[in-house]
Amino acid sequence: MGFIPPTASDSQIILNAMKAEPTEAGEVRHVFRTPTATLDELECHVTTLKAGAKSHPPHVHPNEEVLIVREGNVELFYQNAWHTAGPGSVIFLTGADPHGLRNAGTTAATYHVLAWQSPGSQPAGGSKGD
Repeated sequence: MGFIPPTASDSQIILNAMKAEPTEAGEVRHVFRTPTATLDELECHVTTLKAGAKSHPPHVHPNEEVLIVREGNVELFYQNAWHTAGPGSVIFLTGADPHGLRNAGTTAATYHVLAWQSPGSQPAGGSKGD
């Protein structure tokens, strides 16, 4: 079966149809994690944080990633300061800079993560990103 791009009205149905795995901070939906022709790994997941929850303490890793805030308000720790981001915000993170994310709102916050491993950048064992 070939890939059929969803319409805008399909996107909510597709996301809700993915199995949500509970976490201490909320839940995660794994979309894909696979090597590509040019990357050791391309990974996408959708995280929902409970009000006031954080994904994890600030950390570093070899991969780069893009976060897209879907709903809610988050605070991003990056370059030794906290920055606020709301729905529609697009955040690029280099893995070498300490970074972390927390829900700054009173309702759940959901964001999409696209992370990639360039050839030779990942030590054995891997890293899951944010």
